[in-house]
Amino acid sequence: MDRIRVGVNGYGVIGKRVADAVHAQPDMHLVGVADIVTDWRIRSAVPRLPVFAATPDAHTGLVDAGIRPAGTLDDLLAQSDVIVDTTPKHVAARNLPRYQAAGVKAIVQGGEAHDTTGHSFVAQANYATALGRDLTRVVSCNTTSIVRVLGALDDAGLLLRARGVLIRRATDPWESHLGGIMNTMVPEPVIPSHQGPDAKTVLPGLDVVTIAAKGAHTQTHNHYWTLQLTREASRDEVLDALRAAPRIAFIRMSDGLVALNSTVELMRDLGRPRGDMWEVAVWEDLVTVDGDEAYLTYQVCNEAIVVPETVDAIRALTGTVTDPAASIRLTDTTLGMRQDFLTPERS
Repeated sequence: MDRIRVGVNGYGVIGKRVADAVHAQPDMHLVGVADIVTDWRIRSAVPRLPVFAATPDAHTGLVDAGIRPAGTLDDLLAQSDVIVDTTPKHVAARNLPRYQAAGVKAIVQGGEAHDTTGHSFVAQANYATALGRDLTRVVSCNTTSIVRVLGALDDAGLLLRARGVLIRRATDPWESHLGGIMNTMVPEPVIPSHQGPDAKTVLPGLDVVTIAAKGAHTQTHNHYWTLQLTREASRDEVLDALRAAPRIAFIRMSDGLVALNSTVELMRDLGRPRGDMWEVAVWEDLVTVDGDEAYLTYQVCNEAIVVPETVDAIRALTGTVTDPAASIRLTDTTLGMRQDFLTPERS
């Protein structure tokens, strides 16, 4: 079978991670990446993969910087079956007509509105509805985590409604020098915050409300959930429902993982590329069940969680793998994802 030819437009926080993940897939070929920058961000990619110029000015800039571009964005599109657009918020929406004119399937990220593509994607929830589509949108990091965790409980018939509080990182770590929040916390100006309604674009029947604030930190997000269950349940039932779902991994305070920074450090110690955590990290020893109510907290790596979803979206749009579980399994095995970071995996 021919490998899926994939291009990535935008070599930033998400784009470089998607490019590496695509390169690792046995059924995909990374054609190259395109960007408008000519500084260290794109220069670091030059020794490893083909770099295309996203605009004429970028082409001139690359040449002036001593870099020979592999071509233009149009050249990248001509060689690709799927383009993954990881450009900044709202840029992808303007790029879609260009992709469609080139006859290339396209994936955008969660910064774009659901209406941009008419379909929002999380692999475990609605892979099948993306099969053969020309466009889809991989939802944001926080929305991805909501669909994974609440979707797992919903699939088990346990979830009636969910109310969550999100403490969001202020900015991406590499942009910390540009500004941010110090010694304060900034509430999002509306309730519900956008993550709950966004989750409903993937799971329309979900009864969920989110409240969010930006905190004075740049590494990962933190969620706190109060869950109304459909019936009285045991703690083990809730844990089993989470264990049955892909891309949820347990951490424990009893192991010394007592804060966001300790999990970040663990990812580095485990040898994860860039310290990435593709899974949702649920504190197992904090999961509490009282009759028909459950409470839990988890951590979301905003830089990495959407990467495996994007890989699966590529297979779904091209229709090369029609079974969601098979695609998820292949992606997770290739990336080395886990269900528990410190306990050996169950056979």
